[in-house]
Amino acid sequence: MTQSLTLRRPDDWHLHLRDGAMLKGVLPETARHFARAIIMPNLVPPVVTAAQAAAYRDRILAALPEGATFEPLMTLYLTEATDPADVRAAHASGLVKAVKLYPAGATTNSHGGVRNFENVRAVLETMAEIGLPLCVHGEVTTAEVDIFDREAVFIDTVLDPLRRATPGLRVVMEHITTEEGVAYARAGGPDLGATITTHHLVINRNHILVGGIKPHYYCLPVAKREKHRLALRAAATSGETCFFLGTDSAPHVDALKEHACGCAGCFTATNTMSILAQVFEDEAALDRLEAFTSLNGPAFYRLPANAATLRLVKHEAPHAYPDKILTEAGPVTVFNPGFPLHWHVEA
Repeated sequence: MTQSLTLRRPDDWHLHLRDGAMLKGVLPETARHFARAIIMPNLVPPVVTAAQAAAYRDRILAALPEGATFEPLMTLYLTEATDPADVRAAHASGLVKAVKLYPAGATTNSHGGVRNFENVRAVLETMAEIGLPLCVHGEVTTAEVDIFDREAVFIDTVLDPLRRATPGLRVVMEHITTEEGVAYARAGGPDLGATITTHHLVINRNHILVGGIKPHYYCLPVAKREKHRLALRAAATSGETCFFLGTDSAPHVDALKEHACGCAGCFTATNTMSILAQVFEDEAALDRLEAFTSLNGPAFYRLPANAATLRLVKHEAPHAYPDKILTEAGPVTVFNPGFPLHWHVEA
């Protein structure tokens, strides 16, 4: 028996589009289903100023397929030299919707991130004043902390002190991966939100390591133990307003993923909605999918929910998504959830 579900058109509150040939190749995969996305600024060089954000936005819009309706929501990459006045002006113009905090060395192209948080104090205080969210990659990068513990340590030693020192600062904990992240987001009050990726709802660290290294499941933050995956599924499907979708879809060409020092990132833009429908059905929570994908994020960012809708239909035959997206930069492997995708996006 055919099942169908109609949602307000979803948004992606954490997306990597890259630039140049890669941007042109992967943008249609997001624009097909998503109305808006928070665009990550970790290009080379990074998007640090309002002028750079405006230029990047123009390149994104120029790469859109004809007839596509998609709005890139721009962010600035926080550095210790970021000018509070530029941040204020970028926010006032409507161009910039958030500022992104990368601890230096935490992930792809994060070497220019923050090392001394006192050096960004004036920027954070300005953001608290004007209500501009800070999007946080929540991991410490000190060598003595195990990679599987870096999120929990960051919450205790960086994020909680930072929030206490900056009352009113609105923060998004991006791509949370642990029980500790879920618990902290739940207790954080109205100024704290948390995004959850598609792939962290599906894989744990065994998927990366058991039976041989699987480079297309390697991401940062790295997938954790099964108990953490289950905590994320419970959070995402709970309907709680602090949790919303941020895919962290991160394209790398296969040659850089299947490499002696492979890049971190899962590319999920193509099939995220089908995967999420199956996850939410498995958790008996299809009635809460719209909150996670289409309502909670806009509410946190103080934007209206989309008026347009998207229809998901469940068929007996699984949908055949491509294994790879072919771009002029090279092939990009689409995330494989490991189960058939019977939910199709039809409108």
